[in-house]
Amino acid sequence: MFLRVIGRPLLAKVKQTTGIVGLDVVPNAREVLIGLYKKTLKEVEAIPADEGYRKAVEHFTRHRLKVCEEEEDWEVIEKRIACGQVEELIEEARDELTLIGKMIEWDPWGVPDDYECEVIENDAPVPKHVPLHRPGPLPEDFYKTLESLQLSSTREPPPAVTSSESQPKE
Repeated sequence: MFLRVIGRPLLAKVKQTTGIVGLDVVPNAREVLIGLYKKTLKEVEAIPADEGYRKAVEHFTRHRLKVCEEEEDWEVIEKRIACGQVEELIEEARDELTLIGKMIEWDPWGVPDDYECEVIENDAPVPKHVPLHRPGPLPEDFYKTLESLQLSSTREPPPAVTSSESQPKE
């Protein structure tokens, strides 16, 4: 028992360098990551539960926290998460915590339901250097899937839509 408690940390592989300028080795990276991930999960709770940002942050943070709790070796953690070195993961986690604070401050999901945005339309020609951002037609499978979903929910056949009808001709 004594050898396991004292010997394991002494026999652990020690990373000499990250190989990234300005990014120092963190000898207790696993513990730091676990603390950052738990703090992230706690702070993201201030964001409404149905918001996509919160769902995404909770999903990947829970996954990374689980990996860090299951594995003790930093090399295995890096391999399983597959998003860089543990020191880079620490930087990402710190950045995410900063972003969570900004998102709470900015409150992008706080738009009232009755808010109306003024749409300004004019016929001025678009300069050639400005992209028009007109998406191409969607694949036919998309419309078939959409029709089947609409049929199953309404039991009435919707009008047929094809990709050539959905896009304006130039």
